Amino acid sequence: MSKDSVFQNIRVYWLAFIVYWGIVLFGYDTGIGGGVVSQDYFKIHFGLVNDDGSANTKKANDVSSNVVSVLQAGAFFGALGSAPISAAIGRKWSLFSFTVIFSVGAILQTVAGGSRGLGYIYAGRVIAGIGIGAISAVAPAYVSECSPKEVRGRITGLFQIMVAVGVMISYFINLGISLHISSGANVWRIPFGFQLVPAGIMALGLLTVKESPRWLASKGRIDTAITNLAYMRRRSPDDEHVRAEMAEIEAAIEEEREARKGLGLREAFLGKGNFIRFVIAVVIFLFQQWGGQNSVNYYAPQIFQSIGYSGTSNSLLASGIYGIVKVVATALFVFLLVDSLGRKMSLFISSMGMGILFFIIGALLKTNPPPKDPGVAPPPASKAMAAMLYLYVCFYSMGWGPLPWVYVSDIFPTRTRHYGLATASASQWLFNFVLSKVTPDMVTDLGYKIFLMFATINIGGMATFSLLIPETKGRSLEEMDVIFGSVSADQRRADIARQERALEHEANETTSERSVENKV
Repeated sequence: MSKDSVFQNIRVYWLAFIVYWGIVLFGYDTGIGGGVVSQDYFKIHFGLVNDDGSANTKKANDVSSNVVSVLQAGAFFGALGSAPISAAIGRKWSLFSFTVIFSVGAILQTVAGGSRGLGYIYAGRVIAGIGIGAISAVAPAYVSECSPKEVRGRITGLFQIMVAVGVMISYFINLGISLHISSGANVWRIPFGFQLVPAGIMALGLLTVKESPRWLASKGRIDTAITNLAYMRRRSPDDEHVRAEMAEIEAAIEEEREARKGLGLREAFLGKGNFIRFVIAVVIFLFQQWGGQNSVNYYAPQIFQSIGYSGTSNSLLASGIYGIVKVVATALFVFLLVDSLGRKMSLFISSMGMGILFFIIGALLKTNPPPKDPGVAPPPASKAMAAMLYLYVCFYSMGWGPLPWVYVSDIFPTRTRHYGLATASASQWLFNFVLSKVTPDMVTDLGYKIFLMFATINIGGMATFSLLIPETKGRSLEEMDVIFGSVSADQRRADIARQERALEHEANETTSERSVENKV
C-alpha cells in the first residue's frame, strides 16, 4: 500500500498543526511572564524598586510569581469548564470559542501601562488563562480522537514540540527586547501583543478542519462521522479500513452507553476501570510539575542568574539557547523514538537522567558558588551547570515532557475522555499554579538545595511511578477498556464482530439499492 505512506495521514497532521497553535500559546504564555517582569524598565514603571532605585527582590519576586501564577489559576478553571462545553458543542467549535476568550485576555495585558496598572495585566492573564486551560484540555482529545493508532503517539507528541516552540519564542522575544528596547511601554506590549498572532492563526485554521468522528459517533451522527473519518484517512467512505475503524469506534461507544446508562459524573469517575485512570492522570502531572522542568521554564532568566549568568541579556541568551535545545530534543524524540521505545521505558530513562543531572548541578552549585559581581563573565563552573541544564532538558524531552499528555490521551474511553483530559489538564494547572507561586522564593531561599530536591523527586518518585503503570504503545483507544478491566477481551471481540456485521449489512443494502436504481 504505497498510498499508506507519509501522505496517507496528511490531513490528520494538518489538523494537529492547526489545533496545536493553541499549544504554542500555552508554551509562549508560560515562558513570557518571568522574562517581562525581569526587564528593568518594567520594574521601574510598575514600582518594583526601592525609593533609591535599588532592586527590591521581595517585591519583584511577588509580582513575578503573580504574573505567572494567575494565568495558571485561570487555566485551572478553564480546563475544568471545558469538559461539558466540548461534550455539548464538539471539539472544533469549543476550541474556536476559547481562542476568542484568550484573545480578549491578551488585549487587556497589551494595553496595560500609564493609568492602567498591574490590574490590567493580572485580569488579562486570568482571562487568557481560562482560554489556554480549556485549549490545553480539548486540543489533545481532539487530535487523539482523529489520529490512527499507528501514528497517534507521534501526532499527540507534537503537543510538547509546540509547547517547546512557544517557550523558545518567548525567550527570544524577551532577549530581543532587552537588547534593543530599554524603555517605554513596548517592553511589555510587544511580548503580550504577540500572543494574538498564534491565536489568529488557530482561529482561522479551525475553519478548515473537520469535527472529530468519535465525538460525532457519540452523538449518533454516524453518516457525518464516517464521512469525516474517510476524509481524514484519505479513503472512500465504503473502504474496508474506514468501515472497520468505524465499527471499533461504535462498538466502544455502544459498550460505554450500556455500562453507564442513566449514570452521570459519579459513574464517569468511579465506574468500573475508570477511577484508576483518573488517579494515573492526576499523579503523572503532579510528578511532571514537581520534576523541576517548569521551574526552569518559567523562571529561566532568574535560574541562569542564580548559577552565575549575571545581567539581563546574559541570562536571557542562556535561556534562549535552552529553548532551542528543548525544541530540537523534543522533535527528535517525538519523530524518531516515541513509538519505538514505548511509554514506560521512555519515562523511566527520562526520570533517571534528569535526577542524576540535577544532583550534579546541586553539587557544583554548593562547591562553586557563582561570583557576586554583576559584570563578571560566567566562570567555568557556571558554564558546566548551564551545560548540565541543556543535557537535562534533553532527558526531559524524551519522556516526561511529551509523554504525560500522550499517555493521558491514550487511556480514556470516548465517553469519559473529555472528563479525563479536563481532570488531567486541571490538575496540571493546579500544580503549575502552586509551583509558579513558590519558585521565585525557592530559588532565592534554597539556592543549591532546590536542585537536590528536584533530583530526589525525579529518581525516588517519577522513576518508580513509570515502572508501575501499564504500557499503551501500539494499542487502540478502544483496547484501553480491556487493559483497565472495564470490559473483557472476549466481550470486546464479540462487540466488534457484531458492529462489523451490521455495517456490512448496511453496505450491502446500499449496493442493492444502487443496482436497482441503475436498472430502472
